[in-house]
Amino acid sequence: MWGVADRDFIAEFLMWASLCMVHLSKLAEDLIIYSTSEFGFVTLSDAYSTGSSVMPQKKNPDSLELLRGKCGRIFGDMSGFLMTLKGLPSTYNKDLQEDKEPLFDAVDTIGASLRIAEGVLSTLTVNEAKMKNSLTMDMLATELAEYLVRKGMPFRETHHVSGRAVALAESLQISISELTLEQYQKLCPLFEEDVIGVFDFEASVERRAAIGGPSLRMIERQVEVLRKALSQ
Repeated sequence: MWGVADRDFIAEFLMWASLCMVHLSKLAEDLIIYSTSEFGFVTLSDAYSTGSSVMPQKKNPDSLELLRGKCGRIFGDMSGFLMTLKGLPSTYNKDLQEDKEPLFDAVDTIGASLRIAEGVLSTLTVNEAKMKNSLTMDMLATELAEYLVRKGMPFRETHHVSGRAVALAESLQISISELTLEQYQKLCPLFEEDVIGVFDFEASVERRAAIGGPSLRMIERQVEVLRKALSQ
């Protein structure tokens, strides 16, 4: 009775396909935002974008917008099929013929979406200088807190010290990297001359070296893990 009516394998595929498309949709949204003139962090290839019919200087991220839209389509395949399953009794019922359309549509859609996403990522240009110019020292406020943790102070206390440093810099209309050692030591005597080393964006990233962290070494490790998984 259960065997002939079982369609869990289709439901599970649709669930995983929906989740995969959610991630693709979020990635597409990030790239759409980062490709705007307000950010300018990336430039999309002409092969995956189109010009505006009204504004010739504008480049529309059509491929990414379509990827974002396809997420709802696959989620619809999944939710629609689950609604078919939920009301069925045991054993085979003709309603189960409705498993084909959402499954085949999801397979075709996610396959095309992954190929398009690969094309977008492999052909876009990352504007490194624009991204670096957008960095501000206040982004490293947490580094001040972690600096004091390395000096022996609990994070629950260093967090407040870092906040006071940010407030002081804002009141003086300067960045936190421009505060003097004397000003830092008034906030906390644990600050020493090496505090200046905190204000290094690349060093900040590389300190995040736990598994899953953003350091270059960890990213290269994760890429290798994924490559091995895909080769099996």
